[in-house]
Amino acid sequence: MEIYFWGTGLSFEPQYAKCRICFTKYACLATVVDDIYDIYGSLEELECFTKAVTGWDVKVVQELPEYMRVMFSAISDFTNELAQQTLTDHGLDVLPYIKEQWAILCRAHIREARWFYGGQTPTFDEYIKNAWISIGSLGGLVLLCFVEADSIVNQFPNCLKDYSQLFYWSSLITRLSDDLGTSKAEMERGDIPKAVQAYMIEKGVSEETARNHVKELISNSWKKINEEILDNRFSRAIVNLSKNMARTAQCIYQ
Repeated sequence: MEIYFWGTGLSFEPQYAKCRICFTKYACLATVVDDIYDIYGSLEELECFTKAVTGWDVKVVQELPEYMRVMFSAISDFTNELAQQTLTDHGLDVLPYIKEQWAILCRAHIREARWFYGGQTPTFDEYIKNAWISIGSLGGLVLLCFVEADSIVNQFPNCLKDYSQLFYWSSLITRLSDDLGTSKAEMERGDIPKAVQAYMIEKGVSEETARNHVKELISNSWKKINEEILDNRFSRAIVNLSKNMARTAQCIYQ
């Protein structure tokens, strides 16, 4: 229900029902993947899971513990369903691009897991470079492009690169809003320092100073999004989804 509420924040209008359904399915799966990396999996298991997803290798999948095989099966079913739907509705073969988004997400998660198990504290910049991806918004926005592919079909796949900055700033706001709202709880259950803590440790400043710095980054990111919005090359549907991803993140995490 919480994730569907987020999906409604992305696109509440009746004609975007498929967007809400797709985002809800994706975000439910991405949330479980996040918990596997943060809480449940050993480093050895996580390395194997990452290898399975990045290579989409059935042989590697068979070597995973049962709960990870179930997870991979769910990801695979969703991926094939969306790819088939996009092929039927828009004539686009997007299967490799969906698989790549799962690989990108898992590579970001395994990097954080290696930091955690290795007792490493990343610098603030190292953390941000990885964390804007591990929050999962990028994958969600790319997949929603396929649901709304009528607006990008003539520019596909080059348009995904055109949208990269818009997706980056939207994902960064989502990540920083998350860290302001949930980082203490996540660290208590076993996770790496988030944006606030990484900045405190690196700069030797108070939590209040670090939180103010993160809020300033969010403010600057909104200015960047507004610049991107003015670019008339972009589909209005994709622009609104990107903008609303960040808006809803702030709503939920505040």
